[in-house]
Amino acid sequence: MSVRIATFNVENLMTRFDFSGFRNQLRRDRVLQLFDVKKELQYEALEQARVIAATDDTRQLSALAIAEADADILCLQEVDNMAALSAFEYGYLFRMVGNGYRRKYLVEGNDSRGIDVAVMMREETRDGQSIEVVDVKSHAALTYRDLALFSPGFEIPGAPDDKIFKRDCLELDLRIGGQPLTLFVVHFKSMTGNRDGLDGRLSTMQVREAETRTVRHIIENRFGHDRTDEVKFAICGDMNDYQERVEVSGDRRNGYVFTPRVEEKSALDVFSRDGFAVNPMQRRDPLDRWTLYHARGPEERHLCQLDYIWLSPRLAETNALRVPEVIRGGQPYRTVFPPGQEVERFPRVGWDRPKASDHCPVVMTLDLI
Repeated sequence: MSVRIATFNVENLMTRFDFSGFRNQLRRDRVLQLFDVKKELQYEALEQARVIAATDDTRQLSALAIAEADADILCLQEVDNMAALSAFEYGYLFRMVGNGYRRKYLVEGNDSRGIDVAVMMREETRDGQSIEVVDVKSHAALTYRDLALFSPGFEIPGAPDDKIFKRDCLELDLRIGGQPLTLFVVHFKSMTGNRDGLDGRLSTMQVREAETRTVRHIIENRFGHDRTDEVKFAICGDMNDYQERVEVSGDRRNGYVFTPRVEEKSALDVFSRDGFAVNPMQRRDPLDRWTLYHARGPEERHLCQLDYIWLSPRLAETNALRVPEVIRGGQPYRTVFPPGQEVERFPRVGWDRPKASDHCPVVMTLDLI
């Protein structure tokens, strides 16, 4: 029997408006930067109209990406709340895939913007096996004081009573056709903000390393430090870090150059070290593992994998011939694709927006035996 699992950062599936751009120019959308708006009420009216007009196209594209993934279990990031998730599923996904994702799980986490991780799933797999939810557990309340995880010299990236997870680690115990499977759904600290001369990725890496260490601790504490290679688990989500990237240089006229680079350090080394978990995306070509295109002008462009389905050694061995799929039809036209990877974009995708998300869904079929 098999189950199809996907992870997707759906990018700001919100039910609220953000009007902070009236006073903070850095938070104002670029289209409103073109206009001289002097009154706050006028700004709020324009911002509401902008968001509502843009959201319909965006969510149609998000739903198309999810429909193409065709997963039995869908792990999502950047979901505002259960109301937003239900409205999206009913108003958009239902129109494309019919009755499918009736089961929904979301626990409010720690994000300052209120975005959470969530899971939607079918009642049974495509081949008719039942999907039973045995237990759902949030780890959002864990603090640095709760866990003695850090070796000497590891500076705790916060006060002792700070929450470790910047969103959550949502743990789901499932039975697929009677076979056990445990999912851990995460969305780690973003790579924003430069500090002490370090770029955003390096200056925030210690926070993500605390998150990865905590996920590993949760798994080893539950299943036994020496037994994790016998258990069927997967760690899914937007992990906001990478162990390698593809640097992009050149331009459209003269041609692009794609150069793979391996990073000296990553917070994700905690998972890959000593075979604790396996990243099956490594089974794809090095130029074809990316799930996000990052660009800050022509001097800073790269493709990288931020979205993962890490497999336990047992699952990786059982599925040694399986390869994850990456759904890229919702990417905007500004995304630079390596040769041979071009895809047909979904209808109405724009140069930068609308798009399905800045991330690509990753989906993998797993045999459970």
